[in-house]
Amino acid sequence: MDQTKLELIRHDAAHVMAMSVQELYPETKVTIGPVIENGFFYDFARETPFTEKDLEKIEKKMKEIVNRDVPVTFKIVTREEAIEIFNKIGENYKLEIINSIPENEEIKIYYHGEWFDLCRGPHLNSSGEIGKAFKLTKVAGAYWRGDSNNEMLQRIYGTAWETQEDLDSYLTRLEEAEKRDHRKLGKELDLFHFQEEAPGSVFWHPKGWSLFQNLINYMRKRQDEAGYQEINTPDIMDKSLWELSGHLEKFGDNMYTTEAKEDKVYALKPMNCPGCVQVYKWGMKSYRDLPLRISEFGKVHRYEPSGALHGLMRVRAFTQDDAHIFCTDEQVTEESKIVCDLILSIYKDFGFEEVSIKFSDRPENRVGSDEIWDRSELALKKAVEATGLEYTYNPGEGAFYGPKLEFVLRDAIGRDWQCGTLQVDLNMPERLGGTFIGEDGQKHHPVMLHRALFGSLERFTGILLEHYAGNLPLWLAPVQAVVAPITSEIDSYANEIYNQLKSSDIRVDLDTRNEKINYKIRDNSLQKIPYMLIVGKQEQENKSISIRKFGSKDQEIIKFENLTDFFEKKCMMPVN
Repeated sequence: MDQTKLELIRHDAAHVMAMSVQELYPETKVTIGPVIENGFFYDFARETPFTEKDLEKIEKKMKEIVNRDVPVTFKIVTREEAIEIFNKIGENYKLEIINSIPENEEIKIYYHGEWFDLCRGPHLNSSGEIGKAFKLTKVAGAYWRGDSNNEMLQRIYGTAWETQEDLDSYLTRLEEAEKRDHRKLGKELDLFHFQEEAPGSVFWHPKGWSLFQNLINYMRKRQDEAGYQEINTPDIMDKSLWELSGHLEKFGDNMYTTEAKEDKVYALKPMNCPGCVQVYKWGMKSYRDLPLRISEFGKVHRYEPSGALHGLMRVRAFTQDDAHIFCTDEQVTEESKIVCDLILSIYKDFGFEEVSIKFSDRPENRVGSDEIWDRSELALKKAVEATGLEYTYNPGEGAFYGPKLEFVLRDAIGRDWQCGTLQVDLNMPERLGGTFIGEDGQKHHPVMLHRALFGSLERFTGILLEHYAGNLPLWLAPVQAVVAPITSEIDSYANEIYNQLKSSDIRVDLDTRNEKINYKIRDNSLQKIPYMLIVGKQEQENKSISIRKFGSKDQEIIKFENLTDFFEKKCMMPVN
């Protein structure tokens, strides 16, 4: 698939969609319409909401315009000419865009036949080159320029591909993604919920919290094996610390602050790193103490616009599996290699075999001198190259304090998720006064490696639910087995089985509801519980259990005396 050609098809499809909207609904104003991953969108200003029937009409009109094969041309105009052109047709949003264009940047207007829009381009030669492999997918609200203080617009999303086969394949993936939506699964499996009184924060239910803690327990064991020491730091700290670290200046719009009675301003932590440095600073450190690996499951708070919130994937309060490695310049390469190996090993345990790596360098909004950034980027590049792993560049997307590696997972239906990061930081230890005594007897600032593997535990939980469609691996499942007696006369034997598994730390439920066994099987299957243990009179007499695995109609008979061995091996967490 030619990615350049595909972007052109999507860009032209966006323009043709806007053209179709204005042919059908002339009162509608157009704003912006970029290409996005897998498609495009356009934002429209219109009093009447678009409906599903409107989308059908617009899509039909788009196909008409493709059939017309209208030519695509452009002309370069002066700022004054552009203002005059769009003012004449009452496109006020375009006037605002024109006024924001830098003085030295040329202004282009692209024409699809007689319809036109402000655009940098490039475009195809005619509408006929778009083809018919496109579809409008949904309509949503969006604030003008992404600012909640501005008016709400209507955003129409679409997708476009080179061939009908590609389009059909994508729509199938969308359908599958909808089935796997973690918000839907969270409700069906009784894992968590959200409500308006706490936007962007999770209400964990018992089974969901069990899953969450399983993730933490797994990571805690892996980190313990890798030589990390776990700490915990305050959720709220004085504003002065965040000023010193640079977070308030560079990240302040995303922070929650509060004024206490003693006229001090405090902030909920948006990141764990400044707190970790305070622990590192407690007591003098020598070069002999390094590398020092410190981990923390720290809850952080970041303001996200309400329109950006999306279940577990985008929240305002979340837990990070953070770790910070304090080391010397000479230790950066080896420590980075160890982190990369650990990350890939952990992802494999969760069933993610396809992992790509992006190298993100200095962003425009950053702290520290160019000299420090040069050193940081060189150190990280040397480290990732020493691992022998392939990587691509992601320019300008580093953290504000240092460059980073981003680890991107591909899930079961081909979607990519950026999760883990490794960052080299030469800024924060210096800003916050972190030092060690070197071999020369002098004070030096350590290199600080920031590392997260899950990233956000909430988000990783959502990714796992969608990756496995709710059918989690046995070792991770919040409920691993359920014991279901066929009749109430068997309840005592069912209790015996339940207690035996419970004493072996198997996460088991007991279903003694006054319901027929077929109902229990169906209901527990909907809960995607990995194993059902069905017992009746025959099983009681034989001291046996009928075991049915989720997704299978076959049953396996085992003796009660072998029950613990059967489950302990299967339920074992994948750690050494």
